[in-house]
Amino acid sequence: MKKLLLATIGSLALLGMAAPASAADMAVKARPPAPVVAPIYDWTGFYIGANGGWGQSRNCWDFVDVAGVVFGDGCRERSGGLVGGQIGYRWQAGTWVFGLEAQGDWADLTNERVSLINPLFSTRTSTDAIGLFTGQIGYAWNAALFYVKGGAAVTRNEFSILSTITGAELASASATRWGGVVGIGFEYGFAPNWSFGVEYDHLFMGDANNSFSVVNPIVAGALNRISQDVDMVTLRINYRFGGYGAPVAARY
Repeated sequence: MKKLLLATIGSLALLGMAAPASAADMAVKARPPAPVVAPIYDWTGFYIGANGGWGQSRNCWDFVDVAGVVFGDGCRERSGGLVGGQIGYRWQAGTWVFGLEAQGDWADLTNERVSLINPLFSTRTSTDAIGLFTGQIGYAWNAALFYVKGGAAVTRNEFSILSTITGAELASASATRWGGVVGIGFEYGFAPNWSFGVEYDHLFMGDANNSFSVVNPIVAGALNRISQDVDMVTLRINYRFGGYGAPVAARY
């Protein structure tokens, strides 16, 4: 009996020693990975940028004599290059983005053609500067932004009558013309403060009467009445100040 009791006590002691060792040998269960929050691009902030691209101006010439009679001299188009810059501010509310922007471009849009009224003369229209002052409404998918814009436009123009034979300028008129603009654009934030985009704008400049520097040689004493529409396609790059647009770091 005594031997049986001693054997039982020994067995219990061995089990007690083995139990902690077995628990220590068990692998610690790994913590589940923390969820990763996708980066969110914020379009809010002041920005400045550059643009360049293509433009086309369409002009229709009429001459209005002293009696108010209109002599049509046809329409013409000419495309050329644009380069300039823009500055603005955007603020984001949810997925909607609102903004204000001012843009200025140097332009090389000049066209010349022989007059339909008198082929001894030619007419030339040149637009060398364009300005846009617009509001924007956009929809953002994180770093991608699609927007529409509209507002006021201004162009600086020079109108000339030339000798078809010699090319000499016989009469000229200058005009700074105001009108309207509508446009659409797409922009992508490729870095925390940088974005790149493409934009199309159509300018409605209407028509206006201008008096020449000398007596009009095509229709004596007539004013020129010229309508103008401009199409612009530009590539744009913007820098946003103050760290705006930085992706939000993942949170745990």
